[in-house]
Amino acid sequence: MLKKADYFYELPEELIAQTPAEPRDSSRLLVYDRKTGRTEHRIFRDVKDYLRPGDVLVVNNTKVLPARMFAYTKNGGKVEVLLLKRRDLTEWEVLVKPGKKAKIGAELFVSDELSLIVRDRTETGERIVDFHFDGVFEDILSRVGSMPLPPYIHEKLEDKDRYQTVYCKTEGSAAAPTAGLHFTKELLDEIKGMGVAVAEVLLHVGLGTFRPVKEEDLTRHVMHSEYYRVSEEAAEIVNAAKREGRRVIAVGTTSVRTLETVADEGGFLRPCSGDTSIFIYPPYRFKCVDALITNFHLPESTLIMLVSALMGREECLRVYREAVGERYRFFSFGDAMMIV
Repeated sequence: MLKKADYFYELPEELIAQTPAEPRDSSRLLVYDRKTGRTEHRIFRDVKDYLRPGDVLVVNNTKVLPARMFAYTKNGGKVEVLLLKRRDLTEWEVLVKPGKKAKIGAELFVSDELSLIVRDRTETGERIVDFHFDGVFEDILSRVGSMPLPPYIHEKLEDKDRYQTVYCKTEGSAAAPTAGLHFTKELLDEIKGMGVAVAEVLLHVGLGTFRPVKEEDLTRHVMHSEYYRVSEEAAEIVNAAKREGRRVIAVGTTSVRTLETVADEGGFLRPCSGDTSIFIYPPYRFKCVDALITNFHLPESTLIMLVSALMGREECLRVYREAVGERYRFFSFGDAMMIV
């Protein structure tokens, strides 16, 4: 049986990064070679030393919504609301804390411009709500919402843009695709100047980022579905690389999940969109992804399981222990790893 406990490692709390590196590309980079098992310790901007002309970098251009807000009941009770997934113009799937204040039919007030009514409850406890507002929802949200930083980050984020990638475009995520936070525009321009192509896909990061694996038997864990889109242009860039034997390098686990959802057995993509609940864990045969740039992930999370599928569970845990020993910074604002 594949067990959750097989993906546990010890992490000192002081290694959980509370603030992003400044500048972005000054974070550290651990490079792992799957053929030799060797590791190298570099700075992120050195990533270009491991790229070659003809490579394709696949990035997720989702943009994080200021998805966290506080609402109040008619009696003045305070409720935290986290937007997860848009269903239509006014209807959203949300996380509400404390849930007992968000019974079906409850009306909650965010501001003079925004209120919501709880319409339904999902099997896993999220709420389906209907927002009432006068004006443009996104404009109101920019005024009343805040960045939905993970619960292990306790420092206040002074600059909202530091929880966005420099290439973000399409708003809709409840969390950042954090591997992309290390890139600056200048570094990307340098990389493109080397003859490396950049393909943009979209996956709106949703509840899967916040939900721990509760089942000890991994085969029983169900991922929350997330919306993805692969454009004709992105499919053409990746498919040309596949035909010519060039590397496809995913930036972040969200890019991996998008590519592996869409790819056929030969690793080729078709332009499409939809919802994916793909859960990648060992043993998994990657169809499209040849290499990965990613952050260091939480113990027993679906993300470390995905990384283990690419480099092997024992090797993954060995390299994580090395990263702990070398005092790398972990999680969303932490350092990066490149698996080649």
